[in-house]
Amino acid sequence: MRVTYDFTGQTVLVTGGAQGIGRSIIEHFAHSGARVLIADLQLPPAQALASQLCTQGCDVQAVGIDLADEAAITTLLAGLERLDVLVHNAGYFPLTAFSDITPAILQRTLAVNLSALFWLSQGALPLFERRGRGCVLVTSSVTGPRVAYPGLTHYAASKAGVNGFIRNAALELAGSGIRVNGVEPGMIRTPAMDNLGDAAVGSEIARGVPLGRLGEPQDIASTMLFLASDAASYITGQTIIVDGGATLPEA
Repeated sequence: MRVTYDFTGQTVLVTGGAQGIGRSIIEHFAHSGARVLIADLQLPPAQALASQLCTQGCDVQAVGIDLADEAAITTLLAGLERLDVLVHNAGYFPLTAFSDITPAILQRTLAVNLSALFWLSQGALPLFERRGRGCVLVTSSVTGPRVAYPGLTHYAASKAGVNGFIRNAALELAGSGIRVNGVEPGMIRTPAMDNLGDAAVGSEIARGVPLGRLGEPQDIASTMLFLASDAASYITGQTIIVDGGATLPEA
């Protein structure tokens, strides 16, 4: 049975929503009554998703943005009149051997995955303070905070930083009624899994998951909705691991 939440009248900004986890997050919030703004580097598919949801009676818009650009983030947030929930879902993680990581790869990984979270949250702060409450949600990862994966040292470092941000920002912003939480997905069946190799890799990973399957985008989206809802009003500074139990067994 699907648990439903009511976000009628609320404005939700989701980064990286053109596909995969982000797309499911947007669909869940939109069908729960929220006005959703998609911020994505891939504007055409984001616009296509917005149009599709609008034909279903939802209120969704899309804007193109490079989240490695601090000035663009500042401009985006400055143009909003209201914001209730900020979801930083966008991620950059080209599979790259440690010895092959270049300054450009590291810089963009940190900029999109971690630095953008700072600038988005700072830009959202006045909007949240105006309402006396707000919610920042982040798609983190088990890779970095919990486990390791070959070729993702740069990504793992960025996500470990994300979890540090969640805890410390939650402490600093709690007095303003702002909650900061995250979700740590395990292996989720999305187009981004192509970064990890062919389909056989996914099948091999699924066999090692205690619940016997890869995660689906809706597994993450439903957790995000819970964390954004009043049902989670006393939760802040936390991350929820959604990985089918993959991180439970000892090595």
